[in-house]
Amino acid sequence: VQLQASGGGSVQPGASLRLSCTASGFTAAYHHIAFFRQAPGKDHEWVSCSSSPDGGDGSSVYADSVKGRFTISRDNAKNTVFLQMNGLKPEDTAVYYCAVDMTQFVNSKCLADQANYDYWGQGTQVTVSS
Repeated sequence: VQLQASGGGSVQPGASLRLSCTASGFTAAYHHIAFFRQAPGKDHEWVSCSSSPDGGDGSSVYADSVKGRFTISRDNAKNTVFLQMNGLKPEDTAVYYCAVDMTQFVNSKCLADQANYDYWGQGTQVTVSS
């Protein structure tokens, strides 16, 4: 099981980035996938998650801090989950990680608690600065 996060970069406030989380060794559609972030000196913060469309309710859930600006989506043919980030702010600066909940048919909706996620990608840096 592997997750490869990519798409980070350095941008100015108000810009957009799209993060990709490509899964290998398992079928992403069967599992809940989440994005977390970690800013320097802070704990991991849950950002968003995508509930499995095959076994879950297929819903998308967002932290209040990103609601209305970020959109999570899936491309099942590419075994990839995307996080479209618009209207980026300096406080969005962090290393962004994707993670997978390997349990199936337990919770129909993905959860924010990082304890539910079994495998994590290596992280991609997002820096928002003028």
